[in-house]
Amino acid sequence: MDRSQKAEAVAALNSTFKEVAVVVVTRNLGMTVKQSTDLRNKMRDAGASYKVSKNKLAKIALEGTDYVGISDLLTGTTALATSTDPVAAAKVAVEFAKTNDKLEIVGGSMGTTVLDVEGIKALATLPSLDELRGKLVGLLVAPATKLATVTQAPAAQIARVLSAYAEKQAA
Repeated sequence: MDRSQKAEAVAALNSTFKEVAVVVVTRNLGMTVKQSTDLRNKMRDAGASYKVSKNKLAKIALEGTDYVGISDLLTGTTALATSTDPVAAAKVAVEFAKTNDKLEIVGGSMGTTVLDVEGIKALATLPSLDELRGKLVGLLVAPATKLATVTQAPAAQIARVLSAYAEKQAA
């Protein structure tokens, strides 16, 4: 990697750190290409990304961002999982680590708050942004649905009474 490629990599990482809501630092302990590809696909499906980066370049890219606190976690063969949804990257990383012993979660950060392994696992148990939006829409729609059901019930009862009365008259 020459100097210009390193500068581009640092700039790309820096812009990523400025846009995301969470960074999860993982350690690869000999994952195969297939396993890495599977993890990347799961991350992409969840709206997150997973990138292996040189630690020195990542530390340089962290400067001037909220995530400068995780620079101590960047030792050994590490990779960064990031997402704009504060839960997505953590959720996918924790789920993948449960089934694959070659991925170790080291820690991470949510803005200026540095999280340890337990903090990342706790973050992974929270509902994602899409799940929260769905619950919120459900809560907003529920009163209108109940109101429509309540106002519709008396009219249906009147119609049944009139229908029964008409049938009685016809007989």
